[in-house]
Amino acid sequence: MGPAKKSKKMKKSKKKLKKNKSVTMVPVEPRITEPDWWVSFWHKNSTTPGLSIPSNEEEGFKYFFRVARNTFDYICSLVREDLVSRPPSGLINIEGRLLSVEKQVAIALRRLASGESQVSVGASFGVGQSTVSQVTWRFIEALEDRAKHHLKWPDSDRMEEIKSKFEVLFGLPNCCGAIDATHIIMTLPAVQTSDDWCDQESNYSMFLQGIVDHEMRFLDIVTGWPGGMSVSRLLKCSGFFRLCEAGERLNGSTRTLSEGLEMREFIVGGFAYPLLPWLITPYEINGVSSSMYSNFNARHEVARLLAVTAFLQLKGSWRILNKVMWRPDKRKLPSIILVCCLLHNIIIDCGDQLHPDVALSGYHDSGYGEQCCKQVDPTGEAIRENLAKYLLQSKEKAPAK
Repeated sequence: MGPAKKSKKMKKSKKKLKKNKSVTMVPVEPRITEPDWWVSFWHKNSTTPGLSIPSNEEEGFKYFFRVARNTFDYICSLVREDLVSRPPSGLINIEGRLLSVEKQVAIALRRLASGESQVSVGASFGVGQSTVSQVTWRFIEALEDRAKHHLKWPDSDRMEEIKSKFEVLFGLPNCCGAIDATHIIMTLPAVQTSDDWCDQESNYSMFLQGIVDHEMRFLDIVTGWPGGMSVSRLLKCSGFFRLCEAGERLNGSTRTLSEGLEMREFIVGGFAYPLLPWLITPYEINGVSSSMYSNFNARHEVARLLAVTAFLQLKGSWRILNKVMWRPDKRKLPSIILVCCLLHNIIIDCGDQLHPDVALSGYHDSGYGEQCCKQVDPTGEAIRENLAKYLLQSKEKAPAK
């Protein structure tokens, strides 16, 4: 008697089983990861010719990724859920192991910190160019969403603290911050070039405007606008400008100065900005000798330089912003810029210290001349005059050192 024939049902179920066996399931938390990505990275890159890499591993870690270990761990905790919840099958190294969250974060930080090509960054980690591209963008998306609380306008209690620090450090009563702007330079395909994106120095660029506090923490940023516009025009296109003009920002308590004069909340900015009731710019002295004006300008300049230094640190730490970007997606570039500003703030919020050689020297907009805005609001002019008088009186009353 021959063997019993298999029913069609049995055949179908066996086929289903075979089909199911061929499906490779990607685990939610990859288990087959590299034993320690840092050991292999340090061994491979710590003696790179032409770089002054610290011999101490902790300092070396900060040199490559701009942050200390504890700050790095905190950043990983922010994005972990996003990076493990949908791991693409392409995120593997040359040995076929899945990339850990830590290695993904390290790749993204190194790309942003060095500004080197994706091929070069990939070679230093043993991954391909496409992996670097994919990892970096997924990190940017995740941090942009998860770290919003590190860049926000202060509440009233925090603002009182900021104003107090500005007065102690610079003698400026009711000052809430300093403003400046910088260009992010890029090359564009011929089909995308236009006069809007071509700036005063004939570079294609995107603007970044930032307001910082006494610790050089970004409180507000504006980006995405073409570098071909003026700094004053950029200000007027910003949501911050609209809120201030509507009385919804810089609208906190006034400060009574000597002789009953009242000082409203304000920020300080350079000659490129209009003089407004809430944005105080320096005097154009033009050779006229005035102790009141020169004293005011000296105080004003020291406070304004906080914004300049913040941009020097931002573009020095995250060098992708300081190098010419090769044909970036103009819709994605604002997210890259925002994430670099978030990382800048996270370093400050975590009490971390930048590597001493990181900040750029000179000016953050190298090669760009200073713009000058002639717009003067009469109320702003009166407020500046009262502030200048108050600062001179304070100086005269101060005991001689």
